[in-house]
Amino acid sequence: MADTVEFKLDGLGSLISKLESVSYDLKRKGGRSALRKAAAVISAKVKEGAKRVDDSGTVEDISKNITIRWSSKLFRSTGNLGFRVGVLGGAKEYNNIHTRKGGRRGTYAVGGDAGNPGGDTFYWRFVEFGTSKVAARPFMRPALADSISEATAVFISEYEKAIDRAIKRATKAAGSN
Repeated sequence: MADTVEFKLDGLGSLISKLESVSYDLKRKGGRSALRKAAAVISAKVKEGAKRVDDSGTVEDISKNITIRWSSKLFRSTGNLGFRVGVLGGAKEYNNIHTRKGGRRGTYAVGGDAGNPGGDTFYWRFVEFGTSKVAARPFMRPALADSISEATAVFISEYEKAIDRAIKRATKAAGSN
């Protein structure tokens, strides 16, 4: 016959709620902040590369249109945090007519936006990837490759600071209860 051992922990609910609040704070607030700062490092390198390859004879400036955007679609679908570094107005397509999805049928043109800080820089992907007649002069891919270790270091240091702040807040809240 097997002997059963029972034990009871009081106050475990309080500990679990504190761990959940620290987890939420770290993932949502601290992780997002740290990831944005890491993306800013990559964005700065992309801007340097864009200035190097951009034609100074035109009024458009690709480097002024480099932006960092929160990836809400990734977050909603997987729960993972993510930022995208890209070019404003980068999805413009002159020669394609797009079909609407959903109830309303019909076509619409995709227009550019000359109101962006650097003007209408839809052509950035022709510079980045090249065309059949023009060689590629990449500035985004090398920027990521060259700054990945620096961005990782920034993320780690900022996330450690967020962890320390969350622990400090949790201990402060535990002391007041």
